[in-house]
Amino acid sequence: MTKGKVDALLGIVFGDEGKGKVVDVFTPKYDIVARFAGGPNAGHTIIFEGKKFVLRSIPSGIFDEGKVNIIGNGCVIAPDLFMAEAKELETAGYDLRQRLHSQQRDSHRR
Repeated sequence: MTKGKVDALLGIVFGDEGKGKVVDVFTPKYDIVARFAGGPNAGHTIIFEGKKFVLRSIPSGIFDEGKVNIIGNGCVIAPDLFMAEAKELETAGYDLRQRLHSQQRDSHRR
């Protein structure tokens, strides 16, 4: 991966700002899509290839093959909602094992 610029889309702590839809539009221009804060209380609806998906934990770049999607530190994960979301995506043919990663803090290094 080559070094390049980083763009961040930030909200102002309100839900339903359209951040997920904006990210979905710009995803083809980027190699990595990351969520870095928040939780599953607010999701975004994406229509991809004619099918509706509601994403609450997984970044919307998940639909583009070859993109790295990261769930970063600071994200709250509700295991039951995450697993349901992941199962729906995998049933629809999206290989999360290749596309989805998590950033883990190394608590032993200081």
